[in-house]
Amino acid sequence: MKRSIKKVAVLGSGIMGSRIASHFANIGVEALLLDIVPRELTDAEKAKGLTLESPAVRNRIVNSAFQSTLKAKPASLYTKNFAERITLGNFDDNMKDIAGCDWVIEVVVENLDIKKKVFDQVEQYRTPGTLVSSNTSGIPIHLMLEGRSDDFKKHFSGTHFFNPPRYLELLEIIPTPSSDPEMIDFLMEYGDKYLGKTTVLCKDTPAFIANRVGIFGIMKVLDTMQKLGMNVDEVDKLTGPVIGRPKSATFRTSDVVGLDTLIKVANNLYAGLENDESKELFKLPEVVGKLEANKWLGDKTGQGFYKKTKDAKGKTEILTLDLETLEYKPKQRIKFATLEMTKPIDDLKERFKVLLSGKDKAGEFYRDSFYGLFQYVSNRIPEIADELYKIDDALRAGFGWQLGPFQTWDAVNVAKTVAKMEEAGYKPNQWVYDMLESGAESFYKVEDGQRKYYDIPSKSYKSIAGTEGMIILDNLRKSNVVWSNSGSTIFDLGDGVLGLEFHTKMNTLGGEVVEGIHKAITLAEESYLGLVIGNQGAQFSAGANLGMVFMYAIEQEYDELNFMIKHFQDTMMRVRYSSVPVVVAPHGLTLGGGCEMTLHADKVQAAAETYIGLVEVGVGLIPGGGGTKELTKRVADSFAAGDVELNDLQNAFMNIATAKVATSAYEAFDMNILRRGDAVSVNKHRQIADAKAAVLKLAAEGYTKPIMDQKIKVQGKTGLALVAAGVNGMRMGNYISDHDVKIANKIAWVMCGGDLSYPQEVSEQYLLDLEREAFLSLCAEPKTLERIQSILNGGKPLRN
Repeated sequence: MKRSIKKVAVLGSGIMGSRIASHFANIGVEALLLDIVPRELTDAEKAKGLTLESPAVRNRIVNSAFQSTLKAKPASLYTKNFAERITLGNFDDNMKDIAGCDWVIEVVVENLDIKKKVFDQVEQYRTPGTLVSSNTSGIPIHLMLEGRSDDFKKHFSGTHFFNPPRYLELLEIIPTPSSDPEMIDFLMEYGDKYLGKTTVLCKDTPAFIANRVGIFGIMKVLDTMQKLGMNVDEVDKLTGPVIGRPKSATFRTSDVVGLDTLIKVANNLYAGLENDESKELFKLPEVVGKLEANKWLGDKTGQGFYKKTKDAKGKTEILTLDLETLEYKPKQRIKFATLEMTKPIDDLKERFKVLLSGKDKAGEFYRDSFYGLFQYVSNRIPEIADELYKIDDALRAGFGWQLGPFQTWDAVNVAKTVAKMEEAGYKPNQWVYDMLESGAESFYKVEDGQRKYYDIPSKSYKSIAGTEGMIILDNLRKSNVVWSNSGSTIFDLGDGVLGLEFHTKMNTLGGEVVEGIHKAITLAEESYLGLVIGNQGAQFSAGANLGMVFMYAIEQEYDELNFMIKHFQDTMMRVRYSSVPVVVAPHGLTLGGGCEMTLHADKVQAAAETYIGLVEVGVGLIPGGGGTKELTKRVADSFAAGDVELNDLQNAFMNIATAKVATSAYEAFDMNILRRGDAVSVNKHRQIADAKAAVLKLAAEGYTKPIMDQKIKVQGKTGLALVAAGVNGMRMGNYISDHDVKIANKIAWVMCGGDLSYPQEVSEQYLLDLEREAFLSLCAEPKTLERIQSILNGGKPLRN
């Protein structure tokens, strides 16, 4: 059966329901969001003379919940106007409308009886063949089918989204014995290709995969912490970014999510697990019970493992809970010799080798907690999953781990670790020994550019289902590298397409990356169809490397600085004016020079989560790599007659002058950074493959080298006067400094074409020259040098 999803119904408008509806709206699907009808009036409603039959009253719960979602940060919608795709209603009046929906998702409270009552209504109104699923995180899926029709059973499954659905990649799909296999295949593919999820097929076991193993991981950390007599600050230092986990680590995550959530899941697991050898570990420590009794549940109650307060001078201070005394104390600065040894190691896999071999308390902590984790996941196969990669996928996508348990085990050498685990009392499952005896040395290996996993029943390596169409650059490093230097690598992506990756710190654009861009374009022009510029690091690029700018400016080597900026401008223009199509694939932070590179692409294949903008004002400069020129050109291009409307010029000016950063790829369209013809990849793991397909399409359509624009309409004095009025008003109101006025006037000077007496047409090169002159003049400003030095000392990316 050919199936498509044009409209979904989400039943339950709480935190998860509203956000699930929002994410469907993000991908262009209409959503019907319903909730219960209130049973009594509020005082405010009584004062207005409303009754229980008034529409505003009947939809009060859903309206209130959705408004809270719209105000919440981080935003659930890619852009605010996507809210128009969501229709609000209530169960009593609007349940009949689910007849026109292709998928009905239940997201009401975690109570089986309530869910069954909702499904009674769904059964009454749904169209046969419609998908139905539950977003439960803990109730066994099969228990919801009692009394349901055969068609309902056939089209029912669990679909467990993780909160917040826009940002967390995991979608667990849980079939029942009655689920139609074709329907499950559809959900797996739809979640991946359209919702942008890592879809993991789960068994109907307690807490499924991610929460089962993730909560075990937290409980094991608590266990190891108690064994070694460690404190909250020490554990959070050891369980955050240093091991490829979120900054919030263990206890800060608990405060953000809510300790009550952890308690609920752990208690449910303790009660529901029958054949789990580690069941007793899910029994909460006494101190957690005390926190629950005190209502110290985290951010929602004002304090948890951490507490925000103010010192005698009114300065905000973070205090940490002492778990022995239950008193809050100043946060400690934690140092471990093992952590110091890992500072120069960027490769997480290499770092793990050092962490688990540490001779201090940190090393003891890592060995005990990870050996316990390795043992646990080995024992969960085949209980919760038949294939080991599903456990890794679930933890990476649902908990934000860079490496899953089996990937981590591979990093520290499976065979050597097994011997050490035995010594420590954490003997793994027999299938691990069988694997090693078969000659297989790792859980994963790369063959022909594809990562394969060890399949336990067949004792062989198999391809991971659903990844065939993806391009993962790490899998190409041993076989497809064409050229590389210290900051960039050129890959052969196949089918006549090259890929340029840069891998400097924060992917900043320095000399080695610029060299890589020129080399990649030269190679592509000689022997290939086109080029993709993209990477799979945490960020696309935090912008140009400011170190060289600062060095030349402080030494007043303005000729060298001019040459460097001219070379960078020429590089961006080469991206635009090469003889082969160049597709840029930005994601994450795409700031300053990274944004300028994107602006000059033949086509952009952006990840949905792309945070892009020209932020040079933050260090007292203007965009000097063609960014100011390009936004000026785009304002002129947007009007067929060539007449630039001053308010559009002003909007473009404000985007640069306020260092505005788009909070999604779709918002970048609103800012004219992305244009008609550019595309968005909702699943970031498919982005490079999508970009490659875009190159091939441009080449097949007969791509020809563009011609530099000689007729860009600029406003001259008319535009300068408009901008000056606004800038002077902001200065008089003390909203900006004198230095900010200088920067704003420089931006205006470039965008208006200088002090021209009347609107006229100029060339791209003319604007580039103005841009470079303005950039250089600001490099001589002491305030600019102070700002650059501050950024360099702090090691922080430019953000508004």
